[in-house]
Amino acid sequence: MSFLSDYPLSDYPQVGVVSSFSGLLHTEFSGPMNALCWQRSLAGDFKEIVSQLQLEEDITEISAEDLLALSLSEQGNTAREIILNDLQLLTGCGALPSLNLLKCYEKDEELDFFSTDVYSYHVDRSPIGTDTFLCTYHGAASDIIANDQVTQKILIPEIREKLRRLHDGPEAEFEDFLKECFFDLHYQAQPDAQPVNLGNGHLWRLAVDHPQQKVLPCVHRAPAENEGEYRLLLIC
Repeated sequence: MSFLSDYPLSDYPQVGVVSSFSGLLHTEFSGPMNALCWQRSLAGDFKEIVSQLQLEEDITEISAEDLLALSLSEQGNTAREIILNDLQLLTGCGALPSLNLLKCYEKDEELDFFSTDVYSYHVDRSPIGTDTFLCTYHGAASDIIANDQVTQKILIPEIREKLRRLHDGPEAEFEDFLKECFFDLHYQAQPDAQPVNLGNGHLWRLAVDHPQQKVLPCVHRAPAENEGEYRLLLIC
């Protein structure tokens, strides 16, 4: 697994790095580049915030009011101000950010040969022009992978044949079935693939599959959580 800072940027043609929120927002995706990173080294104690928040379910949305109600040290307050500022920046450009305290996502175990949960490499799809923004402040971070290092699962012959038997309907409706069940969104990493871990503190913008998109959507996955550790994740 590689971190963005481990190698020269030229090693990651799918990643662009910017130095400001404005750059993150206004830089256009092009060619193989379908992920943008506002690379940051954040001050503050985000672990302190996580330790004071209450997990009500496996995923609990945290409001600005919840953050403001915490009694924090100077370092904890620094971290809180960063999160509040990120929420304000994203809200100000029309996004709907959600701050989540996360133990784990629900796993899809219905089929033994095909998982459609977020732990599987996948792309996001939207009927309108949009992008995915995310930042992991604490805990395990997501991975992205270049499009030429993955294979769409529905194109793998043995998987496709099993899906065809699962469909058990007219051949003319098979492709629609794959889309309706979101099978077409999922990918398998090739043996020599080099995923990039998104790390902590960096704010990312990932390309989404939508009608106006000019590049391939960014393939990504949620991480396996560290045992006994919650994640604090901003996403929209």
